[in-house]
Amino acid sequence: MRLPDFLLTSTFRLAAIFALTFSVAAALLFGFIYWQTALFETGRIDAFIVKNAEMVAAEPRPAMEQAVASRILGDLHRISFAALFATNGSRIAGNLAGVPEGLPADGKAHEVQAVRTEDNTTIVEPVRAVARRLDDGSLLVIGRNIDELKQLRELVTRALALGVIPAFLLSLVAGAFVSRRAQDRVKAVHRSADRILLGDLHERLPTLGTRDDFDRLAGSVNRMLDEISRLLESVKAAGDDIAHDLRTPLARLRTRLERARSAAGSLGELQQTVDSAISDLDETLGLITTLLRIGEIDSARRRSAFQDVDLATILEELAESYGPVAEDKNVDFSVEPSSGLLVHADSGLLLEAVANLVQNAIKFTPPGGHVALSAASSAEGPVITVADTGPGIPPSERERIFDRFYRIDKSRSIEGSGLGLSLVASIVKLHGFRVEVRDAAQGAVFAIICRRDGVMSA
Repeated sequence: MRLPDFLLTSTFRLAAIFALTFSVAAALLFGFIYWQTALFETGRIDAFIVKNAEMVAAEPRPAMEQAVASRILGDLHRISFAALFATNGSRIAGNLAGVPEGLPADGKAHEVQAVRTEDNTTIVEPVRAVARRLDDGSLLVIGRNIDELKQLRELVTRALALGVIPAFLLSLVAGAFVSRRAQDRVKAVHRSADRILLGDLHERLPTLGTRDDFDRLAGSVNRMLDEISRLLESVKAAGDDIAHDLRTPLARLRTRLERARSAAGSLGELQQTVDSAISDLDETLGLITTLLRIGEIDSARRRSAFQDVDLATILEELAESYGPVAEDKNVDFSVEPSSGLLVHADSGLLLEAVANLVQNAIKFTPPGGHVALSAASSAEGPVITVADTGPGIPPSERERIFDRFYRIDKSRSIEGSGLGLSLVASIVKLHGFRVEVRDAAQGAVFAIICRRDGVMSA
């Protein structure tokens, strides 16, 4: 017969182990208590009968026989044994039918079976007895019944049965109840997981709001599923954007090549068409290269090149590179480097990230506007700031601008692939830094916080 599932769970097995451990510990405790009590009581009886045997043996012969008789007559509970035997083993006085078998005459207490004579009947009882050989060769035996030790053992055994066994059974019942509840929750999790495996990505693991281990685990899995759903949506949107961004240059390339094949009248016109085709292919290859670069950075393959970098060097290099670009567009470009600001980073990647922000700022700032690049110290670490006076970024768009292929300009009237800020986010994540969009009276402000305790995100 197959056992119910809840009896096969680790919860029930753990409860059974705890119950068994408790029972064994209780049995050992009761056994120790009985052993110590019996040892103490046996020692007390032995000391009593040895002392009595010494006292009786010290008496003269008539007084000795009288002491044996009075010991028996004063025993109302029939627990005392005393007898005096001649050298031939015959009883002179006392209530023992004979010398107990196996009792040595060494003056020490031993446990033996004694035969009592009472009202023409014989009773065999367990006793602790002492035998002493007297000077005239006779043998004195003094003993005491030890039935009370047996009663103590029975009492301990009964207490063990009445206490430990019900507790053990109650523990098993409680373990079965807890296991059944846990099994119900596990089954609910299995049902939800099966629905997720069948493609229902909106399904989530059930929680009860108790914040126990199951709830915390389910919460972690649900957050993971939320992130997976978000990434899948991002991948789907990225696929649509890739198709859109690649279709335009490829369609334009195909049209030009067809036109050149049918309408080119000279070598110069054909060369001009080929040059345009190469430009379109370069744009497409640039898009693919950027995607591969983001993937390489996300896989954290370049942390081996990290070293202490002076931010002033990076800002000065950007000033030399983008100063002429800003000047051509009639945009004021100012750089405020701060010396002594060191960060542990890959200088090439960090330069690329800041360059993307500067390039975007110049691209979206209208003529006559201003772009400012600066570095300063903060409580978290050095901060690189790129501010512009362009159209700015609506608060509702700030959380998505770092997604791949996401563009505020849905019509794509402005040249670009929507991968620049994704590249920035990947580089910042690799370094354990943080990038954020800050509020500004006009335009947009991007800040890269180079946290000193930054660690690479998984």
